[in-house]
Amino acid sequence: MEYRVRLAEPGDLAGLPEIENSADPLFAPLGIVFPPGPTVVEQVAARDAEIVVAGDPPVGFAAVERVDGAAHLEQISVRADLVGRGIGASLLRTVLDRAAAAGSPGVSLLTFRDVPWNGPWYARHGFSELPEERWGPGLRSYWDAEIEAGLHELGPRLVMWAPLGP
Repeated sequence: MEYRVRLAEPGDLAGLPEIENSADPLFAPLGIVFPPGPTVVEQVAARDAEIVVAGDPPVGFAAVERVDGAAHLEQISVRADLVGRGIGASLLRTVLDRAAAAGSPGVSLLTFRDVPWNGPWYARHGFSELPEERWGPGLRSYWDAEIEAGLHELGPRLVMWAPLGP
């Protein structure tokens, strides 16, 4: 089944935390257990992030903010029972296309280095590690907030970048 990717509508937002939470158990075999608290999508929606969804009702989403003058993929999540069907790749392609159309020089993100559906997956989709000396103050702030939230204690993290345009 194909899930059309589109901009989220206000009525979609209430169901997105459930999608994000459905993926958390996938990390448990890797020793990653996320701390309780608001989901990433709840936090970024409150900051007016751009959110695209796959399906109606949504079965996946991607949330994008503007950081250091470029698009920043804050979260991409697919309902756990639908992982591996290309939904995440469709969401990512839409994020990259929308960022390019908006004139962004690239897309940044922070993720787990070694989780197969994190760092290695993004690398297969054109992202590479962004050296620390190229981080802007916004990315540095996100990195520091992750440290404070305890994410770095769960496994090695990295900043990645996919350049767009010429």
